[in-house]
Amino acid sequence: MSIEVNSISKSYGTQKALNSISFSIKKGEIVGFLGPNGAGKSTLMKILTTYLLSDEGTAHVNGHDVMTNTKAVQRSIGYLPEHNPLYLELYIREYLQFNADVYKVDKSRIEEVIQLTGLTPESHKKIGQLSKGYRQRVGLANALLHNPDVLILDEPTTGLDPNQLIEIRNVIKNVGKNKTVFLSTHIMQEVEAICDRVIIIDKGEIVADKKLDNLIAADSQQIIEVEFDYKVEEQLLYKLENITSCINTHDMTWELTFTTEKDMRPAIFDFATANGLKTLQLNQKNKNLEAIFREITK
Repeated sequence: MSIEVNSISKSYGTQKALNSISFSIKKGEIVGFLGPNGAGKSTLMKILTTYLLSDEGTAHVNGHDVMTNTKAVQRSIGYLPEHNPLYLELYIREYLQFNADVYKVDKSRIEEVIQLTGLTPESHKKIGQLSKGYRQRVGLANALLHNPDVLILDEPTTGLDPNQLIEIRNVIKNVGKNKTVFLSTHIMQEVEAICDRVIIIDKGEIVADKKLDNLIAADSQQIIEVEFDYKVEEQLLYKLENITSCINTHDMTWELTFTTEKDMRPAIFDFATANGLKTLQLNQKNKNLEAIFREITK
């Protein structure tokens, strides 16, 4: 396993930030780590990167104990914290050279990570002259400098505009092809675009841990949008099997919610025929990750 977390707990005074959480991540997985503000995401990432000690439990990165073998853990990971610490007065290559000396890696690796993260057009500039998006690229280049097996990224797309966000997403997907990536973010579209699996934490406890496709498929609530050719009384729609909600969104268009895994579109079509109606449109609206996240952490 690339990352193993066993019964980790952490408190700040009387506040319990993490409450005996456990999970493991296999080599090569890209895992999204989600949760509301204050749920404990950054605390766990700081424990995994040896910046914090847990109160209870154990954690291993690439087989190294984060409490007793910190140097080996630090060599195994590339970490991009939420607030990316950079020396703004340094040129990009100066900054990467400084860190290359710390990691004792060959200078040729600097040019490799500059190209990998798309920094080449701006590589002649000082970091202080860069946009937020390019500063994030510098942080990511630095995290990749020593070619770690595991990347731990805490809110890597915070504050980016849509174009920058897509660029950083593509960089992460590219480097994630042969590395384990543990990614914290508030942007659900990023998780849907990048991640294979989702771990959701709320109030210091894991409330979901599934493959992304399985998490969405496991939701038993089904939403169907239907437009009839004539007005329908709400109480008539409530005679449909498994229906839990009817919302008249516009004129003769309804949003119907069912609690079942069975596809209810044939039943709606039969309902229309039995009541002398025609269905002008009939669309199933799948829930996205954001809707599921809100329900789990409400």
